Amino acid sequence: MNGLLMLFAMAGAAAWTGPAADRPNILVLLTDDQRWDALGCAGNPIVRTPEMDRLAAEGTRFVNAFVTSSVCAASRASIFLGQYERAHRCNFHTDCLRRAQLERSYPMLLRKAGYFTGFIGKYGVGDVPRGRPPRDIEGSEVFDRWYGFYGQGVYFPKEHPGKHLNQVMVDQARDFLAAAPPEKPWCLSISFKAPHSGEGYLGYHAEPDLKSLYADALVPYPPTARSEFFDALPPFLRKCNARTSYWELRFSTPEKHQATMKDYYRLITGVDRAIGQIREDLAARGFANNTVIIFLSDNGDMMGDYQLGGKQLLYDASIRIPLVVFDPRAPKSARGQKRTELALNLDVASTVLDAAGIAAPKAMQGRSLLPLVRGERIAWREDFFCENHFLLPEQYYPLIDGVRSERWKYVRYPEMTPVYEQLFDLASDPDEVNDLARNPLHQPTLATLRKRCEELRREAGHGS
Repeated sequence: MNGLLMLFAMAGAAAWTGPAADRPNILVLLTDDQRWDALGCAGNPIVRTPEMDRLAAEGTRFVNAFVTSSVCAASRASIFLGQYERAHRCNFHTDCLRRAQLERSYPMLLRKAGYFTGFIGKYGVGDVPRGRPPRDIEGSEVFDRWYGFYGQGVYFPKEHPGKHLNQVMVDQARDFLAAAPPEKPWCLSISFKAPHSGEGYLGYHAEPDLKSLYADALVPYPPTARSEFFDALPPFLRKCNARTSYWELRFSTPEKHQATMKDYYRLITGVDRAIGQIREDLAARGFANNTVIIFLSDNGDMMGDYQLGGKQLLYDASIRIPLVVFDPRAPKSARGQKRTELALNLDVASTVLDAAGIAAPKAMQGRSLLPLVRGERIAWREDFFCENHFLLPEQYYPLIDGVRSERWKYVRYPEMTPVYEQLFDLASDPDEVNDLARNPLHQPTLATLRKRCEELRREAGHGS
């Protein structure tokens, strides 16, 4: 951390001299691979998510929320730092987050400002790829209380015999809350493994008492899960890992699709129950009326869309996420509202710091969502940059840049010769199946968005 930022953090900590009640507690709840539409309040008629729905009814649901890089490591780094992947450069094949970066993350800035901090679950930003430098900071150095793990983790940890990971994490949350010093506000970040697959591409292992849930349900294929839409994809997408592994193993037969989707929904319902249990403990300890809660997923997932699976690509099924913010200080008139502004995972760090009364560092590229949570009408972004830099030899995906606005999505694949482009009019084609990039009538729009993508790409790389 440079000297100016260190002075800023020290000044922020010194400014707080009142009791913990003067500043809210903050709870960040992150699921893994949960699609934007995989909860009841988003209109899903099958999956049962009463606690997520209750949180949305009491807070603000952002119905147009997205990640800028749809892969676990990159998105989690963006959440901590409030930066695009192009700025933080953390992914599964690159360096994990370094100490200098984490000192500008919301957990460490809160800790320096007097917050008691904790982390539970899948860390995602500390795994060291083969041949890369080792970690220069452990998770236990970032937080006051560390219950996290590196790697993907397992749903039935050996060190907790007979317990599902969801319930292990509930116990850890209770332990953290019991340990919270009464004179300090706290921030607890909980990163569930669910509903991510367990081992490899399969292994959606839900809690035993949920195994029969949804047994009689018939989960429909997405409307784009038809051969005509797969055949219309560019050839390099038809041979990427989203097809050769995810689709083939999870969705390529009706039986596989039903089994995968039901297990996926069971894991989401298990997380939902865990959220309810944690909120019950908040209420029992007197924290409920002074705790800001942020709920989101690290990315979406293509559950058979276009006869593909997984994430990484820039279709909305991959980059669109659920996002709910509950602030007990918000006016009653704003409770239960649905905001349509383009909200990003980059906004979480600035939102957390804003809730704590701490100015976000200039390196953060997101914005605080709290004015929107309070029901204010303010100028907001009209588009955003998105990208994929996931590069593992055994899992082929193309490099991708793109820009998404409320109406348009422009996508380009820069490693192709010539560069391959896509253009979708989301107003008339929300499923993104009618590519207009080679339509003569839309060449002016294509040129405008091509230029805009380049502008946003340059801005995205200037976060450090």
